[in-house]
Order: sequence, then structure tokens, then C-alpha cells
Amino acid sequence: MPNTKSAHRRMRNSARKQLHNRSLKSRLHTLEKGYLQLLEAGKKDEAATALRGITSAFDKAAKSGVVHRMTANRKKSRLALRLAHAK
Repeated sequence: MPNTKSAHRRMRNSARKQLHNRSLKSRLHTLEKGYLQLLEAGKKDEAATALRGITSAFDKAAKSGVVHRMTANRKKSRLALRLAHAK
């Protein structure tokens, strides 16, 4: 338990930010999973549109610091490669 008023405020803020970051990461995982299911089903056109959405989501998450910039770039690259190999 925090001892000072400012420490208590920081604890509340960090808990709120942690919840927000977790929800964004969960959304990224969900988008990625849906994209991979489209590729498995052979729906390449739908997968291409899904890839654009995933790319945008990863860029926004990296911009706000939810995921590291290089992690986002690596994931986007690997997902794009999977689409290229599927075509």
C-alpha cells in the first residue's frame, strides 16, 4: 500500500493504464488470429484487407507505446510474408 498521496495517485494511474494496454494487446491478438484463420481458409482477398487493418492497429499501438516499435514492424513483416507465400 502506498504511503504518500502522490504514490497512491500513481498506483491508480498505472492500474488504469495497465488495463488499457491489456485491452489493446488483446485486440491485436484477436486481429492477428482472425487474419491467420482467413489465410488458412484460403480467403486471400479478405486476408489482404485484414492485413491493412492489422498494420494500422500495430502502428497505433507502437505509437502509443503499448508494443515496441520493432516488435510491431517484425509482426507486420511476418504477417505480410505469410500472405505473399499464400498467393
